Amino acid sequence: MTTVERFEVQRTVAATPDVIFAVLTDPAGHVAIDSSGMLQSTEGQRVAQVGDTFVVHMDRESLNDYPLGKYDVTVKITKFESDALLEWTIGGGIVNPPLRHLYGYQLQPVESGTLVTSYYDWSEIDEAYRGKGIFPVIPEAGLRATLGILARTVEQPAHIRAPR
Repeated sequence: MTTVERFEVQRTVAATPDVIFAVLTDPAGHVAIDSSGMLQSTEGQRVAQVGDTFVVHMDRESLNDYPLGKYDVTVKITKFESDALLEWTIGGGIVNPPLRHLYGYQLQPVESGTLVTSYYDWSEIDEAYRGKGIFPVIPEAGLRATLGILARTVEQPAHIRAPR
């Protein structure tokens, strides 16, 4: 039996890659488009390269699966190609050993805007977490919903977009 350890979803968004990438590289942009309700707020600057980090204040109670309450994670950029690819993993106080799961977005220009691929990969998680029913943290439907929020965010005229 093959075990799924990666979700990948796509959506064409009526915006250019640079507009979408601006949301994705802004820590507050992650909170703005999060469909899970876990991401509450952030601290840190816009990311610009592999190795950049920012802090996300989380609330796991929104998933109602594990009683972790409020906690912080550090997002660390693992792949960065301007206007094309952003990937990250998380670390921080509650994740010891490190989880080693990856989230990412790939952007490809198309005639009607940008084909956005969102992925979540937990194939490299630490053995300490395997078989515990923790993964996947976010269901595939959550990735799809986040793409919907991203589209809604960037497809609005600039004067009515949520402030970043």
